[in-house]
Parts: sequence; C-alpha cells; structure tokens
Amino acid sequence: MAESEYITVAEARDMLGVSDPKIARMMKDGVLHAEENPVDKRSKIIPRAEVVALAAKIPARTKKDAS
Repeated sequence: MAESEYITVAEARDMLGVSDPKIARMMKDGVLHAEENPVDKRSKIIPRAEVVALAAKIPARTKKDAS
C-alpha cells in the first residue's frame, strides 16, 4: 500500500517525537502547515513531506524514545 501524501497530527507528533502541546505550537507558529481533514472535519492533516523534512533536522537525542 502506498503512503499517503498527508498524515494525521498524531502520526506527525510520533514521527517527530514531540508532545501534544509542542506539535500544537508548531502548527500555530507555522512550522507545520495543517489543513482540515476532508474526511473528518474535526481533525487536521499535515503534509508528510513537511514532517519528514523536519524530522531529518531534529537531532536523534532530542526525540522521545520510540519504544
């Protein structure tokens, strides 16, 4: 199955290893560009490419332990 062009806020948070407040601040500050999810208007989606590019810039030691 091909990866989607967009991911959920929760998926982005996990990929970046940040907290809920931090991901919300990143969206508010324009670091990540969230859009309304066309399938579920109550949630937001973020371009996967933005998250992948940002994750590459974050040093591994600052990310939460994924396990």
